[in-house]
Amino acid sequence: MGRFPPDFLESRLLYRDGLMLVIDKPAGLPVHAGPSGGESLEDYFDALRFGLPRPPALAHRLDRDTTGCLVLGRHPKALRKLGKLFSGSDVEKTYWAITRGAPEKLSGTIEAPLKKVPDGKGWRMIIADDGQSAVTTYRTLKTSAGLSFIEAKPKTGRTHQIRVHLASIGAPIIGDPVYGELSPEDRKQPMMLHARRIVVPISKNKPPVAVEAPPPPTMAVLLKTFGLEP
Repeated sequence: MGRFPPDFLESRLLYRDGLMLVIDKPAGLPVHAGPSGGESLEDYFDALRFGLPRPPALAHRLDRDTTGCLVLGRHPKALRKLGKLFSGSDVEKTYWAITRGAPEKLSGTIEAPLKKVPDGKGWRMIIADDGQSAVTTYRTLKTSAGLSFIEAKPKTGRTHQIRVHLASIGAPIIGDPVYGELSPEDRKQPMMLHARRIVVPISKNKPPVAVEAPPPPTMAVLLKTFGLEP
């Protein structure tokens, strides 16, 4: 028996058409099971068939503790099409992050290649000259009481990209257990990284599909410290 009702994703459905679904991913649940198994978001996809013979499948990934817009393909042809879009630079992704500290430059582009390396607990991503190309644009929307509210747009899709890039410019994400110099209190909080908006040009003859996910309650509380009402 899982932690959630079998149909809980229906209430988190943000968009649906014949090709794709967009759901609002909750924190704390990996999108698929790891090598050692365990509960994952995929366990709940059967409730999202909506009359089709098979459940939808992941078109891309979000980290376990990242919330927000997650795209699913409804059948193999749609998944192939989405795969091509996500592997290129056709899908526009916008993330919200709340960080400790502020970057020296309040907006800009981070170009820092990333590489996966082993560490004592498994692995982590580092910036390395021999890593894969990784590019993120960002702008600081608000600062208050030692925190920053940042909008980030990854131009590439590397693992942990936004987390590593923001930490590298002196703005580690609150709640990130791996990257950046955070206090024990900051690390205990939920990770404040949210896939706010996604724009997918799935059909040639129609405007791109644009979907937004509301910030989770934990992030909404912190946004109020910036005087913002999400």
